[in-house]
Amino acid sequence: MSALPVECEGSAVSMTILKTTGLSMNKPADVTREHAVEIRFGQVGLVQVRLHTLDPGSILDELTGKTATAPHFFERTAVCLDLSSLPNLPPAEEIRAVIDVVRRAGMLSVGLAQGGTAVDALASDLDLPVFSHIRATNKPVPVVPVVPVVQAAPAPEPAALPALMQHQPVRSGQRVYARNRDLIVTTPVAAGAEVMADGCVHIYGPLRGRVMAGVHGDTDARVFCQAFHAELVSIAGVFRVFETIPPELVGMPVQAWLAGDDLRFARIGEP
Repeated sequence: MSALPVECEGSAVSMTILKTTGLSMNKPADVTREHAVEIRFGQVGLVQVRLHTLDPGSILDELTGKTATAPHFFERTAVCLDLSSLPNLPPAEEIRAVIDVVRRAGMLSVGLAQGGTAVDALASDLDLPVFSHIRATNKPVPVVPVVPVVQAAPAPEPAALPALMQHQPVRSGQRVYARNRDLIVTTPVAAGAEVMADGCVHIYGPLRGRVMAGVHGDTDARVFCQAFHAELVSIAGVFRVFETIPPELVGMPVQAWLAGDDLRFARIGEP
């Protein structure tokens, strides 16, 4: 890039003008520079792996057995490790061994589920983030003595939010999320798309992508769809991946619900 000196009449000031851009060298260099990054917040779907043991062989056997049912879905999938079911918080070395086992099973550990200051410290040692709201709490409610108190008048419950209506087709790579309410989709959901809600999800069209109801732990949430071709169905974190749709469900109007920890499916209208 060459530069030309310019003399200004009536002034002792001279400045250099860039020949290619016309900008003064006295101006900041980043006037026309584009931003190097953008920071945005958005919903991120993560598979949760809740550990009940730290034995690498047992973990690898179960993970490979589960991923074998849908290898393309789980390949290089980001997972969050939940340590809440372990009797004691393990040292960083043992979690590194678990991370390696998860990688050998084809998935990638990207963080730990929130679990207090001890988990925060462990995540810092591992150089991993901590994800909040990744699961509903499963701690027992403490029993305390009953103390007679004067009950204040109950505050009125806030009105429920109306369902979020989605009238545009949900295309591959897109995600629609209804926070604190139900979701109603009146158009097709393409393969590779995601529709999710904290409440129930109703799809009045073909479902070929992924659907998640009760995202923040509502076990009473349900999924309803008019034509079932789903890749994945999840309710309150309990999910099932479909590489092949059962013949009695394919293309049919279907509902899904939780019975305990069992995710069940049936054609709509059947008892």
